[in-house]
Amino acid sequence: MAKIIDGKKISTEIKEECKTVVTQLKEKGKEVCLAVVQVGADPASSVYVRNKTRACEYVGMLSRTYELPEETTQEELLTLVNELNYDDGVDGILVQLPLPKHINEDVITQSILPEKDVDGFHNQNVGALVTGQEGFISCTPAGIIELLKRSNIEIEGKHCVVVGRSNIVGKPMALLLLKENGTVTICHSKTKNLKEITKQADILIAAIGKPKFFDDSYIREGAVVIDVGIHRSGNNKLCGDVDFEKVESKVSAITPVPGGVGPMTIAMLMYNCIKAVQRRVQ
Repeated sequence: MAKIIDGKKISTEIKEECKTVVTQLKEKGKEVCLAVVQVGADPASSVYVRNKTRACEYVGMLSRTYELPEETTQEELLTLVNELNYDDGVDGILVQLPLPKHINEDVITQSILPEKDVDGFHNQNVGALVTGQEGFISCTPAGIIELLKRSNIEIEGKHCVVVGRSNIVGKPMALLLLKENGTVTICHSKTKNLKEITKQADILIAAIGKPKFFDDSYIREGAVVIDVGIHRSGNNKLCGDVDFEKVESKVSAITPVPGGVGPMTIAMLMYNCIKAVQRRVQ
């Protein structure tokens, strides 16, 4: 029977650890503050922003939410980001993606000071990850590493297959697994014989963005499967990139959707905000 990797439980453990550190910082007179900027009223983005605000409350952090109208110009958004960059009361800045089409996401993410870029998207933080230096790591891949470690799943020496090459998940995920001494293969939309490669995986990271794409024919017996996808199925139920019902009986461990990777992303965001403060007060 497969071990269900409980992201809710593990994320709560991390938030409790964060809460302890936040309390210690408060005793030294330092509040931790995250600023979240949302442009437009995308329903999914609104849910994520609410969840981030709740997580801040849970760990005792301050949160500032800026809800800007859809027609906000790129220059107006850059002005706000710049104000937050030089606001000593703000430790982390997060601009919720996606942004409206008239705003260049790359320009905005690169305008956030690297030391306040708690999403880990700035080129300086990405470069730090590549070269093994200190920096902020994208929250989803960082959360997946925590899921594996806290579930006592060995990464060293294992064949880790990452399906997806996005800057937010796929690429940093591969680098983090490599840092943990995994042997890493990256697959993507142009990969030939995908099924043959995924069937070799000891650890499969499914971040392809297609609902229930991976059934049992893609999975090796006893593999560990981490499902990064989140979709609404035909009957409006949440599902991932993996067909959980078909795969569960074949694997040794698997993350569910919901309740797997999702909660970890927000927990690691809290962790990054605290790290931002600790670096500054050292």
